[in-house]
Amino acid sequence: MAHILLRHRDIPDINKLEVYRKNGGFEAFKQVVTSMKPEAVTEVVKASGLRGRGGAGFPTGLKWAFMDNKNWPHYVVANADESEPGTFKDREIMENNPFQFLEGVAISAYAVGAHAAYVYLRGEFWQVAAFLDERIEDMEKAGLLGGKLFGTDYELKIYTHLGAGAYICGEETALLESMEGKRGQPRLRPPFPPSFGLYGKPTVVNNVETFTNIPMIFSKGADWYKALGTADSAGVKVFSLSGRVKKPGNYELPFGTTFRQLVYEHGGGIINDRPVKAIMAAGASSSIIKVDDKALDTPMDYASVRTLGADLGSASVIVIDDTVSIEWVISKTVEFFKHESCGKCTPCREGNYWMMHVIERMEAGEDVEANTELLLSVAKQMQNKCLCALGEFATMAVVSGIERFPDDFTTSSIGGGHA
Repeated sequence: MAHILLRHRDIPDINKLEVYRKNGGFEAFKQVVTSMKPEAVTEVVKASGLRGRGGAGFPTGLKWAFMDNKNWPHYVVANADESEPGTFKDREIMENNPFQFLEGVAISAYAVGAHAAYVYLRGEFWQVAAFLDERIEDMEKAGLLGGKLFGTDYELKIYTHLGAGAYICGEETALLESMEGKRGQPRLRPPFPPSFGLYGKPTVVNNVETFTNIPMIFSKGADWYKALGTADSAGVKVFSLSGRVKKPGNYELPFGTTFRQLVYEHGGGIINDRPVKAIMAAGASSSIIKVDDKALDTPMDYASVRTLGADLGSASVIVIDDTVSIEWVISKTVEFFKHESCGKCTPCREGNYWMMHVIERMEAGEDVEANTELLLSVAKQMQNKCLCALGEFATMAVVSGIERFPDDFTTSSIGGGHA
């Protein structure tokens, strides 16, 4: 099947404006601006079944429909922070198929009545930001951005904005705080961004991959898109595959593809042909799935993955084989979240510190059984008490790892078997 998002793999030089336009580029944007009411654009996106690809999986059209039309101006923000360990799909899209992404941003802006849109990139993506600035300039020169677009009164400008490299700014309200020049910390919600977003105005925040789907939905129709994937999860997904596989990388596949197909057909199987022990389906933020035949044959869609006691999230699939200790895995995830916690709320700030402290005791061989129980207790006390999802994410691997892999948390197992 031809790629829908990673079209650069089928069409050489699609990151050049003339090539993108020769392949139907910006026809969808022209269509919506010249022949559709903004609310009709939102209804098409609703009908397509597109869900946000940043992790939460919230219906995209529904989010757009929540915009407060009594409060103006409106803004659109593309979340290109992409800081989740194991996730590397958005960067490939922006570097290789940038115009489809930017066209999706433009269509979204028209749908919600925004005249300014922003691409928020993690600080390490400064080269990607410079590249996108050049593509935006190409669009302006071609009359695809600016005023009087396609002979109408609609006008739009797109800007890039670099963060300072903080993981927390992948959370949409912390991202907005950062854009406003404030410390990147989450806001208390509600209100949500569609009613109180950037500069206190209604704002749509979507992920890069989400926006990149939009032009194809309008080019080929909502019914075409909804027919891909599953009833619960329409369309295609870019799965970022990493860990102990022979061929890590980004794989664009329909929702409903099984873990077995991803790992063995596309990923080439496991290094040294070892058995799969566990999978983290959503990067470091994941519960750890204990792998058996049932798990491997589970379709990768939002509803099916939940039957395994996990979430699909951004589909950053990290594969763990039997050479890797789960205790080592959770020590790395906790170390990451402790470093990235913004410190605004006490459960996350103190909980991550103490989880790391307890893990260090365990790895030093200090009363491993008692400290494992303490670690599990701290993690469970953090759950449902944090201001944003980061604190919750920090507990996922800890709780699931200890409960599902108890043999990896004994005096004899800790300190060995690490990849």
